[in-house]
Amino acid sequence: MTTDNQKTEQTNTIDATKAQRHKARQQKVKQGVDAQIAAAQDEKGILLVLTGNGKGKSTSGFGSVARAVGHGHKAAVVQFIKGTWACGERNLLEGAGVEFHVMGTGFTWETQDKEKDTQAAMEAWVEAEKLLKDESINMVLLDELTYMVSYHYIELERVLTALKNRPPMQHVIITGRACHRDIIELADTVSEVQPIKHAFNDGIKAQLGFDY
Repeated sequence: MTTDNQKTEQTNTIDATKAQRHKARQQKVKQGVDAQIAAAQDEKGILLVLTGNGKGKSTSGFGSVARAVGHGHKAAVVQFIKGTWACGERNLLEGAGVEFHVMGTGFTWETQDKEKDTQAAMEAWVEAEKLLKDESINMVLLDELTYMVSYHYIELERVLTALKNRPPMQHVIITGRACHRDIIELADTVSEVQPIKHAFNDGIKAQLGFDY
């Protein structure tokens, strides 16, 4: 008959075996991570694309801008499409020295004026081109740029040329749905945000401080 002490010893042995196995697994994981870190020694400006139909692409981009500013880096933002909305991120980041250029016409389905939208997009893009030539700027966020290319407001080749010729250490983040495949091919990192659920589809309106 097994005594309580024997049961305790058996339990302790099982726990110790589990702990050893866990440690061995984690050591293998660490070895793999360490090897990847050791192999990744190059430094360059990263082109990051945040695309897909889900919520959070611009929010993620602004988060990266905030991180850069927090490290004392210089960042700038060009906003396409959402220019007429209040922008909490802009309120905060301008106070931290982030330069903003805003297209200002708002959503294209609101303006319903292709000529006006094209002109506004080009004016914003001219400012973006200046930023993409400025070696003093560590990060540029091109918020909702993908739509400008999709709608043919800005020529794809002009965008690609500016991205390819930017300062070598300058990071660029592009957000928006349906990013053109040529921009995706050029990018170093691409993340696709996909919707699972969205409050708006259940009749919940966009709310200040959460959605914008």
